[in-house]
Amino acid sequence: MTPELPSAVVTAPPQGWRVWWTAARPRTLTIATTPVLLGTAIAWAEGAPHLWPAALAALACALLIQAGTNMHNDAADFERGNDTAERVGPLRVTAAGWAPPGEVRSAAFAAFVAAFALGIYLVGIGGWPILAVGLTSLAAGWAYSGGPRPISHTPLGEIFVWIFFGVNAVAGSHWLQAGRLSSAAVLGGAALGSLAAAVLMMNNYRDLAGDLKAGRRTLAAVLGPAGARRAYGAMMLAPFAVPPVLAAQGHPGALLALGALPLCLSLARRIAASEPGPGLNLLLAGTARAEFVFGLLLAIGALL
Repeated sequence: MTPELPSAVVTAPPQGWRVWWTAARPRTLTIATTPVLLGTAIAWAEGAPHLWPAALAALACALLIQAGTNMHNDAADFERGNDTAERVGPLRVTAAGWAPPGEVRSAAFAAFVAAFALGIYLVGIGGWPILAVGLTSLAAGWAYSGGPRPISHTPLGEIFVWIFFGVNAVAGSHWLQAGRLSSAAVLGGAALGSLAAAVLMMNNYRDLAGDLKAGRRTLAAVLGPAGARRAYGAMMLAPFAVPPVLAAQGHPGALLALGALPLCLSLARRIAASEPGPGLNLLLAGTARAEFVFGLLLAIGALL
């Protein structure tokens, strides 16, 4: 979801392990790791024991599911003919001919299997709620690009991101440490998920012309350019209603997350004057950075 280098900048194809590192889209991985950090931090701030092995395993699971989702998306979009020479985003390894789709799909499957194996350990710690979160996350990772009607081709993508990179991820990480549901974790997850959804909205707004041509009915396509810009602004600014609520609930350090407001305001203003196209790659990177900064500040603030 977050940008790699634009295709015009790529001077030579990656070799060896770098192909798979590229396919995993490393710049997207903060969107998977930040919710784990936030949920763990809130649990520790509420007095939960510091279960480092569980935290590290949850972090690894999140990274593997995100990498698997990205690689599956890489192969699936190529096979559907969505990634063409007209793509305004970065080249994908399958479309660029750096790896055949079967190998990319196998790598995605391997990442999902590794996440499932780690998940067995996490279920032993967190019980059936973690089993439910883990299985639905794996299923969603596949369904994002797989099946006859992929989530990525519908207006539901942002909801998918809000749930699985926000509420579920933060609340699930909290549960692993504390063994209970926390309203602070749910609120924090909802705020972080909104910013993660904004990353996808920016991505789909950038790709709007190509998506419409390919028949993809993303939320940006349904809303149109003006509606997409307004939705992006709402997703970027709504999370800042949460830190004061968390402060009132006994987490005064949560107000530290308000430090990300100038960055988010700047991005919301810039998209208001920007048309879809490759010029939005920098704004896309900035949106991902804003999500990370907000989540990190909220996590640090919770621990203060």
